[in-house]
Amino acid sequence: MLQVRPSNERGRNQLDWLNSRFTFSFDRYYDPKHMGFGDLRVLNEDWIAPRGGFPMHPHRDMEIVTYILEGSLAHEDSMGNGSVIEAGKVQRMTAGTGIYHSEFNPSGTETARLLQIWILPREKGLTPGYEERAIHGDGSGGGIRLAASPQGRDGSVTIQQDLDLFAGRLPAGGEFRHELDSGAKAWLQVAGGEVDLNETSLLPGDGVGIRDERELVIQASKDAEILLFDMRV
Repeated sequence: MLQVRPSNERGRNQLDWLNSRFTFSFDRYYDPKHMGFGDLRVLNEDWIAPRGGFPMHPHRDMEIVTYILEGSLAHEDSMGNGSVIEAGKVQRMTAGTGIYHSEFNPSGTETARLLQIWILPREKGLTPGYEERAIHGDGSGGGIRLAASPQGRDGSVTIQQDLDLFAGRLPAGGEFRHELDSGAKAWLQVAGGEVDLNETSLLPGDGVGIRDERELVIQASKDAEILLFDMRV
């Protein structure tokens, strides 16, 4: 069963430096029908204006994954990490017992676009941690790579939950197939372009909650960028 969350039905927030779309309830946007999906709690698409950003603020007991789509993001945190994350990279923070961090667009001219993802951890009170990796695409179906996994397999970041995140780009006409375990749920997010999922057409910003499906066939009708969350059982 596929349950489509159309892009134009997402929650919205607009500030002078920030334009956001919320797939699930977040901050002052509340929709009891969209409180998350499985262990996926937050999936925000953010456009951050040049020199704009979030000052130092706290998190705890959450796996926070940031996926940069365009531009770059400067990160600092209370663990002593500081870096500039560029498009094509994924960052993971285990907030655990508590962290503070800030995020700013370091460019004076270019808007940064990113996906901010929160995943419920397997348990509370974990030791905070930080990691980042580049996700490389080769212009074919092989451009979809494992970005996050419980064991940090195949060069992915290590997520403290039984969930695999695949991400990357598909050229027009490209295809990515993935098999789900029996009873597993999944979420597909179209970050750009257009795809068909098991013959269901999806536009930029659309998301799909997936239940009771074993094989997923994702075909790009236009050059596309996707994220697939496999919530294994």
